[in-house]
Amino acid sequence: MSRRSAVEQAIAALRTGRAVRIEAAEPLTIASIETATRQLLQLLDPEAKAPLLLRGLRAASLSLANERDAADPLRPVLVAREPWLDPDAALTLADPAQDFSRGPLGPLQPLPLKSREAAEAALGLAGAAGLLPALWLVGGEAATTVPLNQLTSEAFRPEVTLLARARLPLDDMPDTQIFAFRGSDDGQDHVALLVGAFAGKPPLVRLHSECLTGDVFGSLKCDCGPQLKEALRLIGGAGGGVLLYLRQEGRGIGLANKLRAYGLQDRGLDTVDANLRLGFADDERDYAHAAAILRKLGIGEVRLLTNNPRKVEALEAEGIKVIERVAHHMPANPHNADYLAVKKAKSGHLP
Repeated sequence: MSRRSAVEQAIAALRTGRAVRIEAAEPLTIASIETATRQLLQLLDPEAKAPLLLRGLRAASLSLANERDAADPLRPVLVAREPWLDPDAALTLADPAQDFSRGPLGPLQPLPLKSREAAEAALGLAGAAGLLPALWLVGGEAATTVPLNQLTSEAFRPEVTLLARARLPLDDMPDTQIFAFRGSDDGQDHVALLVGAFAGKPPLVRLHSECLTGDVFGSLKCDCGPQLKEALRLIGGAGGGVLLYLRQEGRGIGLANKLRAYGLQDRGLDTVDANLRLGFADDERDYAHAAAILRKLGIGEVRLLTNNPRKVEALEAEGIKVIERVAHHMPANPHNADYLAVKKAKSGHLP
């Protein structure tokens, strides 16, 4: 089985409520707390003994950080199965949107974790599937398997395959072509807009992570929609360049989890703390696909349109030289002023 099909099948299995076995020195068979049915759990865990695997950040928000096996928020945490911890209670535990409305749950007892690497890979797989980073460790076999070494970033750098290209007339823009690329790891399709001609010079490039709420519906909670439109205007005004539209909704946590984070923001958390409470890092995005697309387009040097120094560092680490960072600021509105301030204060965005 190819690397691509193994990882893609594992993601599809978790999304559809099936179990996945990660082959390692200490193998793990996992099922998503969010999608696994009671029937599957009864089949794979008839004695209801399967523990829960959570991100350390989520365990800390459940007040487990004072326990030895849950003291490091960067390490996965294994939680013992208790008689009261049925599938409904487990989902309530995993979903922080319910933290402010449910009564206290417990007691919770962390367990020693045998393989941190396999556990981190398992939670990363759940994240790639757009699910809560919360899993049952059910043990046993599963129809879908993936080797651990295919889930580690050190062992596998994703490549992209060009699927299609076409002309795409855009209002008040130079001639534009649209390219569709597919990632070799998770099967996600990313888009490149090649605008005008840049005559062999380093093009003006924007890495834009998809934002359904902002780009399509015009949400005022973020600045994504205006950034997208302004980036196209600037690239067109420069005579040409590239806009990459990357499938990394919600800073890489997926649409459903982004909406969960919105719900937490409605409760008073900022955008960073909401992601952390969900069990994610403040920014889960990866720019290896972006670099791979640029290489496919024959681009090795860019002028990068961004306020985010992580994008500059990520492209440089992937061998794409950033010869200039071009600032990309949007005016604030009453709904996103705090969001923009947090990006500067906590995420290191540049003025």
